[in-house]
Amino acid sequence: QTQLVESGGGLVQAGGSLRLSCAASGRTFSRYTMGWFRQAPGKEREFVAARNWGGATYYSDSVKGRFTISGDNGKNTVFLQMNSLKPEDTAVYYCTLWTRFRGIGDEADYWGQGTQVTVSS
Repeated sequence: QTQLVESGGGLVQAGGSLRLSCAASGRTFSRYTMGWFRQAPGKEREFVAARNWGGATYYSDSVKGRFTISGDNGKNTVFLQMNSLKPEDTAVYYCTLWTRFRGIGDEADYWGQGTQVTVSS
């Protein structure tokens, strides 16, 4: 069983920054992709960012230029640096893992429990 554990959420003022972390444990895979989704109250879940085994990154248009995803394959970790945060970034952020990433919109295979990010105006 693969487990994903997120940390780093919290409350921040608009314009501020937060850094999310996620560690995968348990069953491991070769050449997996890790990333993030988010879900705001009353809205559908949306893709945020992903990083594949080779280091290629993918971002939604809504966060491009403000968020940066990075990771460490050896430690099975992924990070999301969020800058210039806006109230509309408020959501529960979920760490995700794809065993075979087909592109933005592809459903993830494993999910974390989520961490709340709240941006006040």
